[in-house]
Amino acid sequence: MADVVLYTRPGCGFCTMAKHLLKSKGADYKEYNIWSKEEYKTQMIKRSGGETTVPQIFIDDDHIGGSDQLIALDRAGHLEALLKQ
Repeated sequence: MADVVLYTRPGCGFCTMAKHLLKSKGADYKEYNIWSKEEYKTQMIKRSGGETTVPQIFIDDDHIGGSDQLIALDRAGHLEALLKQ
């Protein structure tokens, strides 16, 4: 399985959608709450090339983007292949 990382914050509906989609695919992920530690937010911004919105999603260190991009990958039939790498 791929290494999946999500940067999230509490109360974020888009974060919840992304997590539900990943769970429905059987994917495990590591979640970093950017409100719990400033270093998580700093790390997210650096890794994503300046993005400040959540979620920010990475699969095997490749920046996927947010929940819209994750859903688009799934609809195009590419998400499962990425998760199985």
